[in-house]
Amino acid sequence: MAQKQLPSNMKVVEKDDLDDELTKAGSKPVVVDFTASWCGPCQRIAPEFVTLASTYPKALFIKCDVDDNPNSSSKYGITAMPTFVFFRSKAKIDEFCGAKLDGLKSKLEKWLNTDGDQSDDKLKGGYMDLYQFIDKRSMECLNQSNEHDLEACLRKEDGYLESDCDEQLIINIGFNQNIKLHSLKINGPEDAVPKTIKIFTNQFKTMDFDSAERMQPIQELVLTKDEVVDDVAIPLRFVKYQNVSSVTLFVKDNQGGGDVTQINQLAFIGMPVNTTNMGEFKRIAGKKGESH
Repeated sequence: MAQKQLPSNMKVVEKDDLDDELTKAGSKPVVVDFTASWCGPCQRIAPEFVTLASTYPKALFIKCDVDDNPNSSSKYGITAMPTFVFFRSKAKIDEFCGAKLDGLKSKLEKWLNTDGDQSDDKLKGGYMDLYQFIDKRSMECLNQSNEHDLEACLRKEDGYLESDCDEQLIINIGFNQNIKLHSLKINGPEDAVPKTIKIFTNQFKTMDFDSAERMQPIQELVLTKDEVVDDVAIPLRFVKYQNVSSVTLFVKDNQGGGDVTQINQLAFIGMPVNTTNMGEFKRIAGKKGESH
């Protein structure tokens, strides 16, 4: 009996060619099924994996037999089968172990848009929202209110970050691997959203407000109201953010000059260091209002 034809967005890798396929995928999301011919659970969920590939046509689905691809299996720490590993721009962003269809579907819903639309402008060129790379243990915000904290503005939900005693904030974000930072997204109420932001990178500890005022930043933004609205990415001087382990933002004031600053969404757009093709590197020009 002839083997059933696989969907066009599904591949079977051999001879440890997985990294080549991840490179070819670019910024397209990829799901890899690390499987084995002798593994009963792997064979039971295999037809479901094919069906899921048809359901999510904008993603690439790959089957990788651990016996045929020992180096790839070792590189990504595969110790049990089946293990499903999620990638974007060659970076591993999540994994799911076991032949449980509901659990696998839940991961797919988390990382793949149900409408299959991966064409958001901020993701062009391989850039992505770096939320999944934030080390939650390193997050810190000085002068945040107890009711509205930093994590609320990092998630795409209804919460927000609000300052407490005055309009200033110091936000420190660490990443679980070094990243290249391309742009920021910041939005909030018209009069309360930040205006002047000093950006520091790779600080060993969270600075205080006196230090933030005194120290020379890697870049200073003076934002207009048109730049702090939904779906607007604020480009940074990309050449200055090529090996970043942490970012510190000193919010100096807000658009309305009031005592309360509010951030509904704060997003960091870029890519992990080890995925950038420097042959495609382009310097991002400075924008009006930045210090030099």
